[in-house]
Amino acid sequence: MTGVWVLLGVVLLSVAVGVVLRLRDGRFRPARHHQSAREDAVDATAAIPYGSGPDGGLGAEVAEVGAALGERATLLQFSTAFCAPCRTTRRVLAGVAEMVPGVRHVEVDAEAHLELVRRLGVRRTPTVLILDADGREVRRASGAPPTRDAVFATLDEIATPRQMRADDDSSG
Repeated sequence: MTGVWVLLGVVLLSVAVGVVLRLRDGRFRPARHHQSAREDAVDATAAIPYGSGPDGGLGAEVAEVGAALGERATLLQFSTAFCAPCRTTRRVLAGVAEMVPGVRHVEVDAEAHLELVRRLGVRRTPTVLILDADGREVRRASGAPPTRDAVFATLDEIATPRQMRADDDSSG
């Protein structure tokens, strides 16, 4: 009888983990820019700075893969050759980049750029990083492809404060 309870517990735990992962897949989360204290303690000598540009910007990392930052934002996508959701993500992000002026879509082959993948903490594909005009990561989504509406909403969020600052500077 104990085996049945153990089996039931494992099944319930698996379902709970699956539900949590499903709810997080494809959702944009605020960027985390630093390694955890545990990661720092494990390998402090090999720590690589998050971004090599000023203020942690990823302009050099984007240039490393042969691309340039967008004037307004960059949709940086990490993919692999056999990833089916990556193809859907590519279509969504490329469509958004075509429709929104100043937004560039950059796709990176994760297998060909393993050091960059490790440095940026990409754990699975597709992973999408939304970078502002200065190359700073402002949002991240991984797993299921993000919706077009979610990408538009995030782009609106990051553009609004910058536009408001520009308006304030010109009025004074």
